[in-house]
Amino acid sequence: MLLLSALAFSNPSPGGKELDLFQLVLSSGGVVLFVLFLLIVFFVVTTFVIGYKGYQLVLASRETDQFLDTFWQVKRLEKVYDRAKELRRSPVAAQFRAGYLELVRLTKKRDEAGSEGGGDAESDLENIERALRRAAIAETTSMEALTPLLATVGSSAPFVGLFGTVWGIMDAFRNIGSKGTANLATVAPGIAEALIATAIGLVAAIPAVMAFNYFARRIKVLAGEMDTFHNDLLNIIKRNYLN
Repeated sequence: MLLLSALAFSNPSPGGKELDLFQLVLSSGGVVLFVLFLLIVFFVVTTFVIGYKGYQLVLASRETDQFLDTFWQVKRLEKVYDRAKELRRSPVAAQFRAGYLELVRLTKKRDEAGSEGGGDAESDLENIERALRRAAIAETTSMEALTPLLATVGSSAPFVGLFGTVWGIMDAFRNIGSKGTANLATVAPGIAEALIATAIGLVAAIPAVMAFNYFARRIKVLAGEMDTFHNDLLNIIKRNYLN
């Protein structure tokens, strides 16, 4: 009912009656009613997705800022790792955890091998770089989850609504033909019931498109921060840990 409340308005007719959108929806039947139900489901699902993704990306941005402050202020990677474990929503923190654990594994391996088999620093750096890239891909995939649904609803909902409108108008003309009269009182109710499908389709599509564009931009910003951090961390590790 949230979608219908968003569409509710009054339009007095010459007879003094008001246009009741709830009644228009309830009086629709057959294919048009199914289309309206489908569009309402679209609207409810996209509303949930918008709220969830908005919350997720706000936390991701906030915790990423907190992690980067810690990373550049704290000199020891062990303490940075402890802080990164607390910031579970930050994609950059997750990327650091993957790189740090790989560094610890390689360092332990080099220590166990001793000076004779210390390993190749360049090869170790490539292993860390692969770990960082895997983590970045995983975090980007996680941030992009559900956003294709918004794009799908945004592109398809207007056409679904238009389909309901076309079908409703066809049905209205069929009723006109069966009754043998074409006055305004006969045509108007059927046309109004048909057009409500297009209106609901637009109401479902517009927020989905706007949210998708906004989330795509936020994800692009966070992906850029991961790329920058990827290079910075590799430089620090190369200078201080893999000489």
